[in-house]
Amino acid sequence: MQAAKVNELEIDPLAPPKHRWLWLALTLLIAAGAALAFVSWYRFFREEAQPAWVTATPEMRFKYGSIGAEHDAGIPYWIFYVLPRIFPEKLPGPGGYASLGVAWEQGYELPIGFTKKTIGFPRVANTCAACHTASYRSRPDENPTYIIAGPGHTLNLEAFFRYLIDCAKDPRFTPDILLREIELVTELDWLDRLAYRFLIIPMTKKRLLEREAQFAWIYRKDFPDWGRGRDDAMNLTKYFMIKAPMDDSFGPTDMPSLWNLNKYQPEKGHVMNFAGDSHDARSVIIDSALGVLGAAPHDRQDFLRQVAWMHDYLGKLPAPKYPFPIDADRAAAGKAVFDAHCAECHASDRTGTRLPLAEIGTDRSRLDSWNKAAAIEANRVVRAMGIERKGLVEETLDGYVIQFLDGIWLRAPYLHNGSVPTLRDLLEPPARRPVEFLRGYDVYDQEKVGFVTQGPEAERVGTRYDTQLRGNGNGGHLYGTDLSGADKDALVEYLKTL
Repeated sequence: MQAAKVNELEIDPLAPPKHRWLWLALTLLIAAGAALAFVSWYRFFREEAQPAWVTATPEMRFKYGSIGAEHDAGIPYWIFYVLPRIFPEKLPGPGGYASLGVAWEQGYELPIGFTKKTIGFPRVANTCAACHTASYRSRPDENPTYIIAGPGHTLNLEAFFRYLIDCAKDPRFTPDILLREIELVTELDWLDRLAYRFLIIPMTKKRLLEREAQFAWIYRKDFPDWGRGRDDAMNLTKYFMIKAPMDDSFGPTDMPSLWNLNKYQPEKGHVMNFAGDSHDARSVIIDSALGVLGAAPHDRQDFLRQVAWMHDYLGKLPAPKYPFPIDADRAAAGKAVFDAHCAECHASDRTGTRLPLAEIGTDRSRLDSWNKAAAIEANRVVRAMGIERKGLVEETLDGYVIQFLDGIWLRAPYLHNGSVPTLRDLLEPPARRPVEFLRGYDVYDQEKVGFVTQGPEAERVGTRYDTQLRGNGNGGHLYGTDLSGADKDALVEYLKTL
């Protein structure tokens, strides 16, 4: 009888022994390849949902929920954990990451705005909350109260950027030294040890060193430090989003508040960012989130869902109420002063629109750090990612946006570059405003409306701001400077109510 045909994937019992061994070898090779592929996926690419507590409330989600930055901008958790143990001298002071002025709630593993997510292995990344969480205390021995969507006036972002790069440049950033420190705090299995030694640590070092060229301008000796509570947002956009060559511009500004974004209405001519660089809140959120990601979104649709959620949440989030006593009679008198001298700009159709620099007279460095060509290129880059938005304003900018004053009590220091420490100081002529002060301390000054700027504790944690340095000028905004002392005090009392 004719032998039945066998499938080429079946073993023919009549085949010569060497063919059976070839088949077995091929089967084992395929199985080994599949196992290796699975292990590689599991150890490096599998994505786990964050714990339920992270998204239990909108506030928690804003503070600790991932926006996808772990994929390209994430730092392996255990490397992030041990860096302050190996390189404490590179931080601004003692206390590990706390010395950077991060908002850190008691009992939490990471500061607000720092997310932990497993993508193959645990990684740490940032969210918008890192720069947009404010804090205050009524006295030095009190725990801070944290206000989400407020300006992160204590965060030393420039020092954080420098710290990661400086650690990577250090000859001690080696697998031997990092693994020895990691194994003091956790037990890695043999596969993780191999992965950290030959892949994770070398790749992390490479990624961090690649950032050095993009951050070159923060190492320039002719540029003053940003200090706590400020960033050079448009230069970050230029050097990271559009990869422009470094120029001579320098324009740090205070980190803005993000509450009640629905107050900005483009149909009324409102623009956003300090110089009116962006058309609307959605565009600002997209561009800021892309800056946190450091690359195109890994999952564009998920990224846009996150943006939509943040836009809705921050749009409706009210400004925080002043938490300390207010003199009602003095505030009522202050309202009359406000209506007569301030409402024309800050409570009218002009609010949210751009005021020419010739009229406002404040430091122009922020304007010089951005231009029409950069806006056109940034919009092109974002469109190439498949993301549609109104985007950045493609025109030459000539002034600063007149600010809404909701929650103004928590937005110190004042002016776009944070050059005036308190509201009461802002009502003085520039010659009588503080020339130098400490910023980044969170004990509140209830009398002058701002934060305490002197004393041993402010000296210990704060960064010195010198208004005589480039980009730090405290001139301009002369409105109210010719009022009587009593009217100035009454106006400040009223501003607490907004």
